[in-house]
Amino acid sequence: MNGLVSFVLVGDVAHVMLSHPGKLNAMSRAMWRDLRGAFEAIQQDANIRCVLIKGEGGHFCAGGDISEYAGFRFEEPLLRDFHEGDVWGGLQAMLDCDAPIVAQIEGNCMGAGLEIASCCDLRLATTSARFGAPIAKLGFPMAPREAALVLGSVGELTAREMLLAASVLDAHEMKQRGFLNCVVPEADIGQATQTSVERICGLAPGAARLNKQSFRALRQQIRALPAIDLIANVYRYADTVEHREGVNAFVEKRPPQFL
Repeated sequence: MNGLVSFVLVGDVAHVMLSHPGKLNAMSRAMWRDLRGAFEAIQQDANIRCVLIKGEGGHFCAGGDISEYAGFRFEEPLLRDFHEGDVWGGLQAMLDCDAPIVAQIEGNCMGAGLEIASCCDLRLATTSARFGAPIAKLGFPMAPREAALVLGSVGELTAREMLLAASVLDAHEMKQRGFLNCVVPEADIGQATQTSVERICGLAPGAARLNKQSFRALRQQIRALPAIDLIANVYRYADTVEHREGVNAFVEKRPPQFL
């Protein structure tokens, strides 16, 4: 099974579910495309007042589905298409969504999960949630647009710690650093997110959409980076020894040997 991102409407709330049984909801290529489709559909429905996104089975998202990586990561054009097409297509659809998005974060929120959470307006987590992007262990960097997204959400100090030292931080630390709105026990997370959703739905929906449009315009103005050349060149690491070693070591369940 390649996993699934689905959404259902419950009244004026869209419930988006990340589901990849046995892989802690790690994002497959198909799931990135599903994510884009779900949020593009949500954006077309002006009656939706709020979106709740969460993962199935006690985890938000453990990252990318590394079992797929050998099929495309080691060829530069395929790698570029994955990040700039599949991944950024899903994230951009979330960023373009005018309805407020609430994230219910449990368990692992790593890599791709951190990126998805960074697109949300409110983030609530359980005490046992864990956050990071330890892809340095896999021998590759975070793609530029994704890095800019994460840096803007977690802060530069935390982004550097996660990407350069492969640090994994707990929920209380992430709340202290300003990434989370609140941290609650596992038994209370459902009620906490429901309360947030109901509060949003009880406020003016038109004002919420206008606020999100303003936030988006201001973010784009502040982050107007000359990234074209960077994106054009960054995927040249596709066929490097350390990239292959990092991914292969993970799949083979052994420590990587970076020379």
